[in-house]
Amino acid sequence: MTGQEEIPATHAQPVESQEVERPLFFYRRWPRIALFAAMALFAAVLLVSCIFYAKCGRMIDARLKLGPFSDSVNIFTSARTVAVGDALTAEEIVAELRRSGYTTSRSNPLGWYNIATERPAARMELFPGRDSFPGSEPAELSFDHGKISRIVSLQDNTARQQIATEPRLIATLSQSREKRQIAQFADLPASLVHAVVSAEDKHFFQHAGYDGLRILKAAYIDLKDGRKEQGASTLTMQLARGFFLDADKRWKRKVEEVFIAATLERKLTKQQIFEDYANQVYLGRSGPFSINGFGEGARVYFDKNLAQLSDSEAALLAGLVQRPSYFNPYRYPDRAKERRDMVLNMMWENRYLTTAEYTAAVQAPMTVKADRYTNMQDEYFVDVMNTELQTRLDDHEKQTRYVYTTLDPDLQRAAEESVHMGMQSVDQLLKKAKKSAPIPDGQPQVALIALDPRTGEIKALVGGRDYAASQLNHVLAMRQPGSVFKPFVYAAALNTAIEGGQQIFTAASVLSDQPTTFSYDNQTYQPGNFRHEFMGDVTLRTALAHSLNVATVSLAQQVGLKSVVAMARRAGLNDGIKATPAVALGAYETTPLEIAGAYTMFANRGMRVTPSAVSLVRAADGTELYTHHADAQPVLDPRVNYLMVSLLQEVLRSGTGASVRSHGFTLPAAGKTGTSHDGWFAGFTTELLCVVWVGFDDNRELNLEGARSALPIWAEFMKRAAKMRPYRDVKAFSPPPGVLTASVCPDPQADPDAPRPRRTEVFVSGTEPTGPCEVSVAPASGAADRVIDPVTGAGTAKPAAPIGH
Repeated sequence: MTGQEEIPATHAQPVESQEVERPLFFYRRWPRIALFAAMALFAAVLLVSCIFYAKCGRMIDARLKLGPFSDSVNIFTSARTVAVGDALTAEEIVAELRRSGYTTSRSNPLGWYNIATERPAARMELFPGRDSFPGSEPAELSFDHGKISRIVSLQDNTARQQIATEPRLIATLSQSREKRQIAQFADLPASLVHAVVSAEDKHFFQHAGYDGLRILKAAYIDLKDGRKEQGASTLTMQLARGFFLDADKRWKRKVEEVFIAATLERKLTKQQIFEDYANQVYLGRSGPFSINGFGEGARVYFDKNLAQLSDSEAALLAGLVQRPSYFNPYRYPDRAKERRDMVLNMMWENRYLTTAEYTAAVQAPMTVKADRYTNMQDEYFVDVMNTELQTRLDDHEKQTRYVYTTLDPDLQRAAEESVHMGMQSVDQLLKKAKKSAPIPDGQPQVALIALDPRTGEIKALVGGRDYAASQLNHVLAMRQPGSVFKPFVYAAALNTAIEGGQQIFTAASVLSDQPTTFSYDNQTYQPGNFRHEFMGDVTLRTALAHSLNVATVSLAQQVGLKSVVAMARRAGLNDGIKATPAVALGAYETTPLEIAGAYTMFANRGMRVTPSAVSLVRAADGTELYTHHADAQPVLDPRVNYLMVSLLQEVLRSGTGASVRSHGFTLPAAGKTGTSHDGWFAGFTTELLCVVWVGFDDNRELNLEGARSALPIWAEFMKRAAKMRPYRDVKAFSPPPGVLTASVCPDPQADPDAPRPRRTEVFVSGTEPTGPCEVSVAPASGAADRVIDPVTGAGTAKPAAPIGH
């Protein structure tokens, strides 16, 4: 060879020959190698599967140990009391019990009932469940001719004059703003179960958590179409996704679903799985909340409980599961009906419906609850309740399972209806005056809060016109209170009868109401009166009754602006209120909730109580985490307070609030109108206090005084409340010891040329003025026989001796 290394013959063969002639041992061993590789792969897959399965098991065990809805809180209204003689039929009680969560199922955790109707009489048995209101007892109610004729406790078989029925379940909320009403499998109507399995998983009660044929079909269609759109999830897999996984459509998630579903099927019965699914399933949104579970869906869409659902309604709910937004019956009724009819057809094909039942259900009109605003109004109350819970519970908040609130469902309904009527009238007035067009984004808003002035319990609350449209709670909105603040000026003035001062003021003291310029902090301030009308010399009674601005500012400066602010803060108003002349006219912002709390001192003999929305909080095991107790604080001497109540009664008798009577409310009451940019009315009886506010969100002028905007709503609400047993026993305001009534000379506003009839006035004993008309003095509850010249009423008496509350 020429310089090249000689190549061995065995390596000089072509490449093709090398590939063909492989070692014999390769062909003998490759099945064994493949087997070992497959076994290793299988072992790896098995190991990963076991680890994943164990992980799923621990995760599921932890969730099941806490309970599938352990982060949910049941929120209840206050208990309703029924008494012998109440005009209630058995059917009305049943409707109320159903709204409270009662069913005919003995396993229902909230309670169950039996009813035997024999017209015109009927008999009903009530049995509280394990989750019932503390102190509930089983009872038998008898009815006769539309009234409750007899109540017997089934605990000791003794007669009762009255008994508390279960509080109504307002909502079941979770931290993710889900709303649901939890139901047990026994409470689900058969039509709903059949509709769901027909639409979502027809083999649910036969398979072991996954449907192999359905998965293969979905995979084939996805591969053929090149998209991941087909759903192959069984109900168990849907529950697994809803509890533990994200909602995206990936095959990795499908594998995870299968593992979790298998674990669920091993640990739970089919009935338990279906029950959890029925409480978890997403059915759309209602305002800011998601609708979860068929119980909540029945309430939102039909205002019914599950037991009341018809076949067509059950089919509609089951049809929503696939695409709740697309089949939304409010937005797309045609789509919803088409989907409902499709589910009904599936039910017929699966022999859950006879041909006659199917025909009747398909022909039934698709009707959903029209007045959606009534579904959401109590959410404003729930917002206030949540805020209070966060401050009351501290570290116990996560343990909370049952919250029993102060809300009276009957009074809440009256509040919602009164607001609805009143705001329609406001819209008409504004449109007629061409001051503002009531377009959806420009409508005036409203707030109403009603509470028990002795305990501070909030009985009704409306924070706006429509919670679904706006979650801004106007009960908590900072606004200028206008003249509803003035009573605190007059209270500070009359309080000089107790605390003393440069001048002692009485209700008969005289103020000057004429154009005046006031000086403060090297600045001038010139308030005006409504319609620029002035009354000259007036008594304190007349000045407050007619809400005279100049006279009120003059009084505030004479008493001392700091004394006025101190009185307001003792009543519970915020620290943003400053000691300037404008404070007398309510220029500093506060909230309707603060005003309601402050007015409790007038309605509660000088004792202020803090408003509260929570009555009782319990953990899942029944442990009491919080119980509300009224925190009454003495603010105003009872004698001075009675004088203030008398002046506020005058507002309704002859002043700016006199139209309350023309609106039909005639019970003893006291109150005050207010007009700033907005309209206000705050008033009370011995049984109930209510504050109403009306105004625009952007703070523009309403151009309707409180007497024409807020007062009619207040009057309508109080009329309705007066028909309810807890609030109808209204009494006259009674004076405490140490208050005198005297006859005084005519008001300075009386015509000097006309006969000058004597009038009466109330005084704290020891502050009654002396003068040339003096005759004698009588206790406030008796007749007066002393005539006093009111002009001498200021600065002629020493402060009275204080007495206890």
